[in-house]
Amino acid sequence: MNTTIDSLTLDVPDVDAARSFYTQAFDLGDRLRFRTADAETSGFRGYTLSLVVSQPANVRALADAAVTAGARVISPVSKSLWGVGGTIQAPDGAIWKVATSAKKDTVPPSRTIDEMILLLGAKDVVASKNFYADRGVAVAKSFGRSYVQFDTGASPIGLGLYRYASLAKDAGVPAAGSGSHRLTVHGALGTAVDPDGFVWAPVTVTA
Repeated sequence: MNTTIDSLTLDVPDVDAARSFYTQAFDLGDRLRFRTADAETSGFRGYTLSLVVSQPANVRALADAAVTAGARVISPVSKSLWGVGGTIQAPDGAIWKVATSAKKDTVPPSRTIDEMILLLGAKDVVASKNFYADRGVAVAKSFGRSYVQFDTGASPIGLGLYRYASLAKDAGVPAAGSGSHRLTVHGALGTAVDPDGFVWAPVTVTA
């Protein structure tokens, strides 16, 4: 089954600086690769990356580490009806959300990450869902034209679709954006481009 995302490549202006930032902020290891590229892009790039953790203290630990390393705060860590979360923008422009559904801490804080999820903004959620389903990516949950969660099995990175404008709103940024996503997804789809222009490539690449 084509359910695995192995890693992501972010196009960044400075590979060494990006590697240093992400090591200090999140320490995601082989899940992130970097490539020097200067393709034109402006505004919202159409995706967000989420880090799901087990308790509020871990949200704060990761968000604080990212800000110390150079990230910009978009939405400060705060409580909501669904839990605790905050959103930051890395120096390379990628938007990251750190969140937990837990309301209380039960153990000392750590930067342990339970899940990493790639959320793609889709102009037509149904069309994008069909693109992935037709290529063997199983749908775990689907909410009409609003949201899709895929079953990525034991993948180190999860995958979901969100209505484009809703994803920008959730991230706390204007929906306007154009140009390159500056993102490549490496996984079981091999070489492919989805309806929203997100590029997939084989896992065996030079990073």
